Amino acid sequence: MSVTKRFWIAFIFTVPLVYMMIGMYGGFVEHSFMRWATGVCVAPIMLFSGWPFMKSAWASFKNHHANMDTLVAVGTLVAFVYSIYALIVNLPVYFESAGFIITFVLLGQVFEERMRKNASSAVEKLLDLQANSARVLRQGEYVDIPLSQVVVGDIIRVLPGEKIAVDGTITEGKTNIDESMVTGESMPASKTIGDKVIGSTINTNGTIVFEAEKVGDETMLAQIVDFVKKAQSSHAPIQDLTDKISGIFVPVVAILAILTFVVWYSFLGSSAIKAMLYGVAVLIIACPCALGLATPTALMVGTGRSAKMGVLIKNGSVLQEVQKLNTVVFDKTGTITVGQPRVTDVVGDKEQVLSLAAALESNSEHPLAQAILDYVKEQNINFSKVSEFEAVEGMGVKGIVNDQTVFLGNQKLQGQKVVSDSLRKQMTQLQSEAKTVVMLALENNVIGLIAIQDVPKESSKRAIQALKDRGLKTVMLTGDNEGVAQAIAKEVGIDTVIADVLPQEKASQIQKLQADNSKVAFVGDGINDAPALSIADVGIAMGAGTDIAIESGGIVLIQNDLMGVVRALDMSKKTFQRILLNLFWASIYNLIGIPIAAGCFAAFGLTLNPELAGLAMAFSSISVLTSSLLLNYTKIAD
Repeated sequence: MSVTKRFWIAFIFTVPLVYMMIGMYGGFVEHSFMRWATGVCVAPIMLFSGWPFMKSAWASFKNHHANMDTLVAVGTLVAFVYSIYALIVNLPVYFESAGFIITFVLLGQVFEERMRKNASSAVEKLLDLQANSARVLRQGEYVDIPLSQVVVGDIIRVLPGEKIAVDGTITEGKTNIDESMVTGESMPASKTIGDKVIGSTINTNGTIVFEAEKVGDETMLAQIVDFVKKAQSSHAPIQDLTDKISGIFVPVVAILAILTFVVWYSFLGSSAIKAMLYGVAVLIIACPCALGLATPTALMVGTGRSAKMGVLIKNGSVLQEVQKLNTVVFDKTGTITVGQPRVTDVVGDKEQVLSLAAALESNSEHPLAQAILDYVKEQNINFSKVSEFEAVEGMGVKGIVNDQTVFLGNQKLQGQKVVSDSLRKQMTQLQSEAKTVVMLALENNVIGLIAIQDVPKESSKRAIQALKDRGLKTVMLTGDNEGVAQAIAKEVGIDTVIADVLPQEKASQIQKLQADNSKVAFVGDGINDAPALSIADVGIAMGAGTDIAIESGGIVLIQNDLMGVVRALDMSKKTFQRILLNLFWASIYNLIGIPIAAGCFAAFGLTLNPELAGLAMAFSSISVLTSSLLLNYTKIAD
């Protein structure tokens, strides 16, 4: 039987109890009738609503263990069994105490169950994002088929406003796609032929055709859902301490309840009934439900919110490790930088230089050629066709464009062509910034320069500054040469550079940092980063990286954006701090509540009967759950 059904059974039979209690004190319900009637009302509460507490407590007892249900079971059984005896021998009965306690405890559990569902709604909302069908090319025509029938290699057409069914690569068309539900990025992403698309994102304004590459459980959305589910069901190491405390706490409380009874009955001259009520109140108010909820609820809310921001936290132990970090190490290529060369500077008549360079490079497959062509496309510059194209070994390329001989190449052109002093000076300056410079010569004169570099991402400088503001040391670990590494580090504000590192040496460099009493997070995206990600105290994998890098990371960033590192560390710290806050309040509640329930302040008129103890215990659990849910509104870096 569900907790909700058990609560409603208890509630239905508790309503007449309330009426009878009011009636007895108001003088319109006979005391003798009330004694029997309360017993009749509480019996089904004990039998149906309270039985799982008894069953759990008995199972724990047989295993020489005590749990939270032990306190509820013992407290209510003592009150109920005593009341049956009192009913027979005509003494005051306390059936209502057992009934109210079970009702209030179940009320707390109903709220707990509801709040847990709210906390885990991130996963359900992600699942709701999935498309139901896809428009697939079959036998020369596009037909709508259920999502479950889409297979890898299918050609899928998506109209404006429709959801993209599965992950794939665009083969026709261009559009803007709203990926906010997966990446957390509010602005639509511009997409064209060759770009990747993510299943369940929304095509906003263009018609595209794409080839399905990942379907079913392999799609990014499915992996995110799986990631979040595993994280929410995991636990932080601090939970082990909480479990140990609860295991000791319950038998200690049982002893305290017995001592409370003995002291009040044997030493303070109280009646057995009054002493029993004090003992039962101690059992009920000390139930450490809030203590048990402190960690899992905060973990559930924290990981759920992180997923909405494009940050996937693998498990609770990562949260605990983040608190100890003092150093963040970054791979360079693809992590701090874009990961592909881009044109950064054009010297000379920009349109002329770029149009002639593009004419030559249109026949080349060199990575630098692609960088120039991409830049020319961005600038909307037209270029003519080249004839008599030729690759000049060790120098560059040449060809005939508009009846003129054009050369594009490296520094060796300086020895064969006329270069002005101004261009030489500018070339030296660009090279000092660790940029690759190619020269464009028209006939015998160099007329322009194009500087190319793997540039830092737009977010890199801001992210690294944000980490330094949080007191973290930043390090770049790269296989690139010292000059290039230092130039990039200076541009983005990195503290320390470790360059010329072979891929297999990255993990050992992390170990050297750890040997200096550093707690290290490593951020990377490639296959060669996997060992370093695994050996770091916290591995952070960029979502655009390889599967093996993502598998090795304790935190995965869906967006290829370094501000995600800041958000990941902020959210991890906030979640762990909320766990500590929950544990603090749960412990303080028990430390304050137990002495009051035991009657230590009875001389001042401050006491707590078992019913109120049960209500207070229920609200302590609700307060911890509410505290965890507030994580949804805590401020995190933009």
